[in-house]
Amino acid sequence: MTTKKELRRMLRQRKQQHSAAEASTVISRLKENPHFQQAHFLLLYSALPDEVSTQTLLDELVAEGKTVLLPRVTSDTEMELRRYTGTNDLQTGAFGILEPTGERFTDYETIEVAVVPGMAFDIQGHRLGRGKGYYDRFLTKIPHAYKIGICYPSRLLDLVPTDDNDILMNEVIS
Repeated sequence: MTTKKELRRMLRQRKQQHSAAEASTVISRLKENPHFQQAHFLLLYSALPDEVSTQTLLDELVAEGKTVLLPRVTSDTEMELRRYTGTNDLQTGAFGILEPTGERFTDYETIEVAVVPGMAFDIQGHRLGRGKGYYDRFLTKIPHAYKIGICYPSRLLDLVPTDDNDILMNEVIS
């Protein structure tokens, strides 16, 4: 069986180009999800180049009056959430990721849906992250939230290696 480290290396070597149309299709499927539609407090992310872009979606959700939360890396092991109200709230942070500068958010029990990026997912809902464990550690703080992994179709695999610390997604949309 392939290890997580080997799978990450293989995915990085592929250097796949994903079209805006592919991203749009994934985001459309996400927006059709009943859990996503009904949620008022949503954890999302600001995308890296190989992740499904969420920028337009973030702004749409804010315009709809939803509370949008984005992670901000605070140490080698932890991240916190900040409220997102628009692109003025973003600045380049850890790992070159656009991170929120808005108000810190700690009312975790109100988060209804967490939309989670990954290098890959499998059809059972397992996620291959980037290897630092930020999301797996944070998701333990919001066990009640419905977790949706999103990725490009080429990143939905039959099997992703797992370990005991990995948090399972309730659903994967690709």
